[in-house]
Amino acid sequence: MIRDILSPGEKVHVIHRRHFESEAHRHFVGTVDVYEGGVARVTGHVFTVDTMTFQFIRRPELRTRIISASSGEVLINVLPPAVELDKIVYKIESKAVRVTDGSDWHLDISEVTWR
Repeated sequence: MIRDILSPGEKVHVIHRRHFESEAHRHFVGTVDVYEGGVARVTGHVFTVDTMTFQFIRRPELRTRIISASSGEVLINVLPPAVELDKIVYKIESKAVRVTDGSDWHLDISEVTWR
């Protein structure tokens, strides 16, 4: 039985909504440290788009973010426990964007405009 929307230790992929076409794409992949009252403290890595190559790049520094699950500003995908966050990469396949850790698992984010 799930007691909370998010639980400590869960792995998440977060897409920040863009309000303008010129805004940067901001994604975050990490592990929930704490979740309380609709707000999560998550530690992980930021992914941004290189505007020259349109490739997602993982920022090397580890970050901790406070994310409101109810703000409407983010889309939160809960990842399977077996996903290896340190191996996450973005692949473009026939104009489809997929997040994968190199295993059989992938998350298709093609419905989110990335360009």
